[in-house]
Amino acid sequence: MANALSILRDIFGFTQFLGDQQAIIESVVEGHDALVLMPTGGGKSLCYQIPSLLRQGTGIVVSPLIALMQEQVYSLRQWGVNARFFNSSLDFESRKSVLRELRSGELDLLYIAPESLLNEFFLDHLQSAKIALFAIDEAHCVSQWGHDFRPEYLRIAEITSAFAEVPTIALTATADNRTQSEIISNLKLRDSNSFIASFDRPNINYRMDLKNSPAQQLLRWIQKEHSGESGIVYCLSRAKVEKTALFLESHGITALPYHAKLSHEVRTRNQMRFQGEEGIIIVATIAFGMGIDKPDVRFVAHLDMPSSMEAYYQETGRSGRDGQPAEAWMVYGLQDVVQRRQMIEKSEGNEQFKRIQTRKLEEMLAFCESTQCRRQLILGYFGEILENLCGNCDTCLEPVETMDGLISAQKFLSCVARTGQNFGSGHVIDVLRGKETEKVLRFAHHQLSTFGIGQEFDDFQWRSVLRQLVVSGYLEIGGEFSTLSLTPKSREILKGNREFRLRKDLKGRMTKIAKKKKKKAPPTGTTELSTTQQDLAESVRTWRRQLADEMGIPAFRIFSDKTLYSLVEVHPRNRDELQEVFGFGKMRTEQHGEQILELLNSQRS
Repeated sequence: MANALSILRDIFGFTQFLGDQQAIIESVVEGHDALVLMPTGGGKSLCYQIPSLLRQGTGIVVSPLIALMQEQVYSLRQWGVNARFFNSSLDFESRKSVLRELRSGELDLLYIAPESLLNEFFLDHLQSAKIALFAIDEAHCVSQWGHDFRPEYLRIAEITSAFAEVPTIALTATADNRTQSEIISNLKLRDSNSFIASFDRPNINYRMDLKNSPAQQLLRWIQKEHSGESGIVYCLSRAKVEKTALFLESHGITALPYHAKLSHEVRTRNQMRFQGEEGIIIVATIAFGMGIDKPDVRFVAHLDMPSSMEAYYQETGRSGRDGQPAEAWMVYGLQDVVQRRQMIEKSEGNEQFKRIQTRKLEEMLAFCESTQCRRQLILGYFGEILENLCGNCDTCLEPVETMDGLISAQKFLSCVARTGQNFGSGHVIDVLRGKETEKVLRFAHHQLSTFGIGQEFDDFQWRSVLRQLVVSGYLEIGGEFSTLSLTPKSREILKGNREFRLRKDLKGRMTKIAKKKKKKAPPTGTTELSTTQQDLAESVRTWRRQLADEMGIPAFRIFSDKTLYSLVEVHPRNRDELQEVFGFGKMRTEQHGEQILELLNSQRS
């Protein structure tokens, strides 16, 4: 591993491996297949990049995103690695040039889209090339039960199996036990080792609130806590994406839309701005985000509840890749569940698929409604135990109060039964609260014994009771009109044979939490910067921005914020000291060393 450590230090600028990186690299270099689960920002790329440089031949990296592979190739070439990409964005002559380099053995790494990998034109050339390894990025896409299934991923094994002596490494940040088994099976990993890193992202603060004018809630939250910072806002529909982006823009916040119906040119332009500029917010459907390699995303917000815990973890994990404090914020409501269930029912999946997706949705709602530590729940979902409370989520910072809710639950279930189990939540709550609406009068529900028995709660509070009854399995929502119906378990509540605790959903609770949030750590997570160091950091940041503009790349591709602040703290005097700065290494020293040293020395006190 001496060579691997030299590559790590000289090319990538790191002094030591993290976690299982060394063991993974050793295993792949020796020719073993591997499954690697590592959280976003944990260093997955090095696990196949370094073996590709150590083994004979070219490392073939299957990636689902054209924009991402282009950026990765650019960065590798900046570091002296001969990397190329092969996808639909290349013209015929460029494709021929890449394939010529592949056959001649000149390439260290070739990034390719799964569709291109399966192209006969490409396969003809692949057969005559020397292959170091196959790396399947975002490998969870192979799972038909996962949140981001890609049919073309199922055919990847047709190609890799034809190269019996070439190791395959499958990598992802998100996979429960079932998905892990599917990855191994569908990609036909042989003699494989599994490397499962901790799913914990301790720098992310998890927060949730009940949906009540979500656009206004988002605006207040951004203005108060994330003004001028980069972030991602997820919405369920394309229309809501457009509307939210326009709303934020109208209040002076730079927000760009991203969804599948926008033209390729608009999507590419908006993604490039988000990647390359600071303080940009992207408002998107789930069409955006996989593989996003922007380290300084300070928040991910959800204006609609995700479809599963896997989706939630994957999406929130796009914040705080640099290890600095970040935030995952969500507003949710019962209507989210109704919409998601309708989407499941209308999907083309079979009954087993629909049952699994419904269960995942129920688990997501239970997560939202829980009074337990958010981080404990997330890690527990992926089979990991966190013994102590995290102290960095809403339920830890402001523990949720509960109360005896048996009488309230009995009232609600009784009202559902008395109205015939044929109505949605709005009508049932109107009956409970004694509202003589046209619908209530038309069905003579003002004459029911349950009419007006729930006037102690407002609509907001009764919806909370409803959600918790659904989460606990005492009520079901179904059908085209989202009607409420009792379950076999309902009898236990109606007869008073089971305790039922209700969480108190208090308006304004999140305002209290904001005051209790941990103070943000300094940029490097060590010590506060002095005034002189802050001024120097801004000078380095300005130089980096100008250089990035000249080169037409995002500023973090020159070096990350963590490297920037390490430069300021270490304040190297020569090239040898410069190579000891986090993330600098030999290649960056050769490229930018003289300019950086000149800048630092000109401001040395």
